[in-house]
Amino acid sequence: MSDDAQQQPPDRRHHRPDGMDDATVEALGLLSEALEMTERARGRLYDFHQLTGGADRIVALAAHALRDAGHGEWADLVVREVQGRDVLPGMWTYQVVETYNDGYYRAFVEAERQVREALAPGRDHIAEAEMRERRETR
Repeated sequence: MSDDAQQQPPDRRHHRPDGMDDATVEALGLLSEALEMTERARGRLYDFHQLTGGADRIVALAAHALRDAGHGEWADLVVREVQGRDVLPGMWTYQVVETYNDGYYRAFVEAERQVREALAPGRDHIAEAEMRERRETR
């Protein structure tokens, strides 16, 4: 670490407000960690959406290739049973993503924001900042 990095003043937005106890810092840290995991899960949901859509495009190519190879009945089966199929009843993957975003994800983000604003106005990652201070080589 450079001398400049060690001499920079601490970032006040990550310091615990006066009077905040350790239990509150820990609770906010856990809530933040859970939200970060939800962000990762949301990313995986987008992976699911894109991978499933990509697979569906390749299924169409496979059906054409089966038909071109003289296997029209098998091509028909693939088209009928797989191509463009709902991944959940009545839903394509974009609808799964939208439902997740509009429901669970949005509610979680808003609840975390409300709790954090009420208990640590304008401050985020307090537990992590304190861990950094404890572990950082001086």
